[in-house]
Amino acid sequence: MLRQNLPPDYMPVLSRGRHRKPARGACFMEFASFLAGEKWSDHPACTHPLLATLARNVNDQMSDEGRQRLLQLVPSVVGLTSTDPEVDIRLAMLCAMQALPYVAADTQRVLAVGILSAERQLALREGRGPSDLTPAGAAALASAPHATSWARSFSFGIEPSSGAFHDSGAPSIVCCAILGLAAAAVPDRDELLRQLLTSGIALVESMSTVDAASAAPTAPAVPSDDVAAPRRRFASA
Repeated sequence: MLRQNLPPDYMPVLSRGRHRKPARGACFMEFASFLAGEKWSDHPACTHPLLATLARNVNDQMSDEGRQRLLQLVPSVVGLTSTDPEVDIRLAMLCAMQALPYVAADTQRVLAVGILSAERQLALREGRGPSDLTPAGAAALASAPHATSWARSFSFGIEPSSGAFHDSGAPSIVCCAILGLAAAAVPDRDELLRQLLTSGIALVESMSTVDAASAAPTAPAVPSDDVAAPRRRFASA
């Protein structure tokens, strides 16, 4: 067995940034790679990529003391992934909505643009009109009317692109929310960041459970005893 696949002599300590080996510490996702038995990396395959982006950035923006409170969350992201593109949309929108009340005015405008962009992506998937917002999105935008007015003007005429949103839009929204919270003039920024990560984990977990349930094979129906004639069963596609 290669040494890199053996457990270290001691558990790594959560710290900011990337680390070449456990002896120098670990960021949140490097610790997850260790628990998953993967090669040491801050981009392990065991976690949904956008959720991993959220975890890495929350890890880096917390204080050294506050960061240690993330340790109990690490096992919950191991194996937590999904192939559903809607996870990116929902997770980006959650981060923007949760950060919106606390961040500075200029960041509020950027997050409002992000919420509108995520709403358009959801509308495309669900066959709704682009101005038909979800209740949660509408409530969040209503709480920051000046930022929302600016965002609507800025976004007017911009055609939504699913590829661009998933590749760069969603990660940018998540990072903006985290940086905005880290710079916010609030008493306990560490706790707000921790709550953001906790909410993101819960969201991906709920969507992954639904995804797994819908993909599970359906058992064929068994005819009741009072049906004399045999029935032909058809498997679902």
